[in-house]
Amino acid sequence: MRALGTVAEKLSFDPTTIGPADWDSLRSAGLDDEGCLEFAHIVGIFNHLTRLADGFGIKVDPRTMAAASGGPPLRRASTGG
Repeated sequence: MRALGTVAEKLSFDPTTIGPADWDSLRSAGLDDEGCLEFAHIVGIFNHLTRLADGFGIKVDPRTMAAASGGPPLRRASTGG
């Protein structure tokens, strides 16, 4: 699954360097063409939303930051049942 991280990083920081070998690495990891497209959409949407949040100064919930840094895992909200 290292290929997913590598291609996500290239799409995020240097998208003009993406080439056929990058897509082939995703195919080798089990994605088909539709999966590659969906992966690219997810990376793009994530980048778009984080840029908007940064631009508007939206703060990340401290519990999310703790979980992302290896802190205590987030718990599901109680459903009251």
